[in-house]
Amino acid sequence: MSLLNRTFPAPLHVDISAGALNRLHDVISDPRIAPDSRVAVIISTGSGLAFRTQIEKQIPHADFYKLSDGSLQSAKDIAASLTKYSSVVGVGGGRVLDAAKYAASQANLPMIAVATNLAHDGIASPVSILEHDGTRSSHGVSVPAAVLIDLDVVRSGPVRFLRAGIGDVLSNLNAVADWELAREVNGEEVDGLAASMSRTAATSLLNHPGTIEDPGFLTTLAEGLVLSGLAMAVAGTSRPCSGACHEISHAIDMVLPEKSAPHGEQVAVGALFATYLRGANAEFNQLHDALFRHGLPTSPKDLGLSTEQFAQAVAFAPQTRPDRFTILEHKNLDEAELMRVVSDFVAAL
Repeated sequence: MSLLNRTFPAPLHVDISAGALNRLHDVISDPRIAPDSRVAVIISTGSGLAFRTQIEKQIPHADFYKLSDGSLQSAKDIAASLTKYSSVVGVGGGRVLDAAKYAASQANLPMIAVATNLAHDGIASPVSILEHDGTRSSHGVSVPAAVLIDLDVVRSGPVRFLRAGIGDVLSNLNAVADWELAREVNGEEVDGLAASMSRTAATSLLNHPGTIEDPGFLTTLAEGLVLSGLAMAVAGTSRPCSGACHEISHAIDMVLPEKSAPHGEQVAVGALFATYLRGANAEFNQLHDALFRHGLPTSPKDLGLSTEQFAQAVAFAPQTRPDRFTILEHKNLDEAELMRVVSDFVAAL
């Protein structure tokens, strides 16, 4: 009888600590990750560019590719240039890391993710979100071979990015609840390990007494984002971390693009509304208090949306993922019912 009953893709190296960027050379020295010195570094023109000199000192023979956007075409263009390399390093925020993951996967090369902010849960996930024809689409990619999160680097970035990451992780609670609802109603299979990983990431953050000023809380946030990505890798789908909360966020981006806010802020409000719609009063209060304590939006107004605009986005939300069953599809409210529920939600805040 085999002792190993299951395998799933995961990074060979994860370093979440102060000064992690200074240990990039150690990761590059691992022949499983970088077989030789032919390394391509994909770097953002923003936060990533600020660390180019520090990276050049550790990888003096690397070639650098600047990426100014997170478009599918830009990722494809870089992928076409990677034929002469043996490994890829992506340095930046979510857009750059997603493009780097996609490009490395297309070139069948190992990729090292060096995150310069904690605004999203895609750092270690098998999904890249790329812009194409005015919309954002999901693409399956390989999980990074290594992940580096330098706490000194992410702490020095915009506070709003950190808060957005908190919202993204906490929304896992709604995503798992939606997944379990789909099992109860439709018999959809739930991957228990992936669901547990996603829920653990969220509850660890939810119950942490600290704030983004505390190193311990920042570590828990970073670990939660990585664990969320790996939960998706285990499940082979974004299901453990994406439910009605993400449908609502995608709908805001598509229906009201001029009102779009950071992804983590939108999914936070989406998760809070979905929890209210589910009638989970204790969970609603707990999530609301956590979002408020960390300075995240809790209402449509906080996102710059009117009650009517938010209701419009919620009505459109199921169309963003027609293959996904959530509390929105389960309730299937008509226009009048939805407007009433959204108004009640706003009044309850």
